[in-house]
Amino acid sequence: MKKNILILCSILLLSCSKKEGEFTNTKSDSSKIIDSLNAVRSQINDSIKLKNEQNRFADLSGNHQLKFSSDAISSFTGSAKFEKIGRDEYSVSGKAASGKNTLTIEGKISRVSDKHLNFEGKINQNIQGEKYTRTKKTTFFDEGKGKFWRLQDKVNSSGFVDYIDIYF
Repeated sequence: MKKNILILCSILLLSCSKKEGEFTNTKSDSSKIIDSLNAVRSQINDSIKLKNEQNRFADLSGNHQLKFSSDAISSFTGSAKFEKIGRDEYSVSGKAASGKNTLTIEGKISRVSDKHLNFEGKINQNIQGEKYTRTKKTTFFDEGKGKFWRLQDKVNSSGFVDYIDIYF
């Protein structure tokens, strides 16, 4: 009986040592699998990030002609610079002037369609000594009358219609 117990104990000891070795091999195999999965996930996340940074519409970065015209005075032109800050979003700054008449634009534009630019910022104008500032959120819209977007908040504080256009 003592021999049987000794044989049984030796079998148990040998079988336990083999399982430990197999367990460490399994662990290293699973860590290799996890590392390869993480590498694939990183590639997928990077491609999603690049896709989310691409514009839905054409890129507007660069300089564009800025034009002011009104029934009361002749028109004058300048330029507006668009700098990309996000997906279809731009910071815009520009100035148009003729003598003492000036128009400045500062703010952020989001392109929401081929025909619509949403503007948030400040438009200052000084026309024939009259100062007027627009600070409400507004839209520039391609009305189909030319290659420009026209400010839709057209009536100034004096009740006159001003046309502020950004050419594309």
